[in-house]
Order: sequence, then C-alpha cells, then structure tokens
Amino acid sequence: MPVYSMTGYASAQHGTSAAGAETEGRATQSRRLGLEIRSVNSRFLDLSFRLPDELRAMEPALRALLTARLKRGKVEVRAALENEDSNTLQDPPARLLQRLNSLQDSVKSWLPNAAPLSVADALRLCANAHSGNEDWSEAVPVLAEEALTALMSAREREGKRLAAMLLDRLKQLRALAEQAVPMVPLLVEQQRQRFMERWKEAMALTDGATLPEAARDRALTEATAFAIRIDVAEEITRLDSHLDEIERLLKKGGEVGKRLDFLIQELHREANTLGSKSAALDLTRISVDMKVLIEQMREQVQNIE
Repeated sequence: MPVYSMTGYASAQHGTSAAGAETEGRATQSRRLGLEIRSVNSRFLDLSFRLPDELRAMEPALRALLTARLKRGKVEVRAALENEDSNTLQDPPARLLQRLNSLQDSVKSWLPNAAPLSVADALRLCANAHSGNEDWSEAVPVLAEEALTALMSAREREGKRLAAMLLDRLKQLRALAEQAVPMVPLLVEQQRQRFMERWKEAMALTDGATLPEAARDRALTEATAFAIRIDVAEEITRLDSHLDEIERLLKKGGEVGKRLDFLIQELHREANTLGSKSAALDLTRISVDMKVLIEQMREQVQNIE
C-alpha cells in the first residue's frame, strides 16, 4: 500500500440546465455545482462542511463517503452553486413580476409605510425563484467521489515524496551510527588505559607500600562503572532496530503515521542518551547530527496519515 500524506486539495465541477415553468419559452439558465476538498494534518479525522442551503440534506451522505476512505486529517468540504455566466442577467419572467407586484400591493395594504421593492430586489427575487428547482441528489455523490479520488491521488503523491525524504534521512542516520560503532571499544579501551596509568601513579606514591585491598577494589569498581556508563553500544543497537522498523513501515504503507510518530520519539530518546553518555567530542558531534536529522523526520511524519 502507498504512504498517504494528510495534506491535499482537489475540486470538481458539474453543470446542468434548469428550465422552470415560468420561463415562457426563454432560453434555459445553466447552473454549475462546484465542490472542493481541502485536507491538512490532524491527530484524528475532523470533517467540516460548508454547503449552500439546497445541499444541506446531502451532508450525511458526504460524511459517510469521506469516512470510508479517509482515516486522519482535518478535512473541509466546500460546495457552491452559481450560474454558468454570472455576468449575464436573465430577463425576469412577466408572470413573476406580476406576482411580485401583487404581493407588494397586499403587503402595503397592511403596512402602508413599508418601502417599495427596488429593481435590485425584483431581480434577486426572480433569480431565486428557480434556485431550488434542481435535484442534486444524484449529481452530488458522483461529484464528491470524483473530487475525493483526485484528493487521494494528491495525498498519495505527497506521501510518496515524504517517504522518499524519510528514507534518505534513514540512510544518513545509519551512516552516523556506523561512524559511532568503532568508537565504542576505543573509548572503553582509552578509559582502561587511563585507569591503569592512574593506578601506577597511585602505587608509586605509596613508596612500595601495599594499598589496602578495599581501596583497590573500590578503584576497580569505579573504573568498571565508568566504562559501563560510556558504553553506548546498547543505544546504537536500539537505534538500528528503530531505523529498521521505520523502513519496514514506509515500505508497507497504509495507516502508519501514528506508529512512525512513536518511533521518531524513541529515536530522539536514543540520540539524547548517546550524547549524554558521550566521552569524546566526535561522539557528541554524531549525537547532535542525529538529533537534527530526527527533528527533520519528526516534522514530516506529522503529515503522514
């Protein structure tokens, strides 16, 4: 399965011709339904809809469609209905104008101080007279499916780019770990040499007298404990294990975002421990470089579904 990003955008349009009973032979007025879907990253699936009143009843169907194919992300669905040529004003039907005039007279008989209808009011009311005549119940699901398919394609393309970037960072982290591996026995051996030199210096200060056995045992214990503290072999082994698991998840694909996020946290923890146990400047540098790469990975993993 591919790796999907939670970031994407898609849109689709559908046109129709609407002819009401009041058009009196005039040319039919075409309307266009536009639908767009925007998606950004989120911990859970968060759906929001901005639909015109004519399409409010379609929200449950749209929600079911999105829930079936999307698992995470903040998703916004917008729909709009407009005339194909919004710059062209249609001639108001005479019967509608007569009806408006009759209604205005009826209102003014009860409310003589009411303001009369303006030309803009009459045009708007006539335009709205046919706005609810279309049946979009079949067009909306088809249009939404088209937009959702385009969104999934966009999220897949972005996910492929993110996976490639993460695999590149994995390669760099492995290279840094390989640099650190030969340093571990060298650091332990250096510490052993230091201990032996100091032990010889302490023996020389005693003028040949034998040190108490307790003092010797304590010195050996401290030297051993310090050698264990600076031994980062275990951290490097765990780090390699996490890198293998991240690579496996990226190749497997699917809903891997949350697992990747957890593994990135574990990587950061091992890199921190590597730096805190470092007894050499080169190992400290490697730890810092690792944390920079891991932070870059963390930012991108936040966008994976």
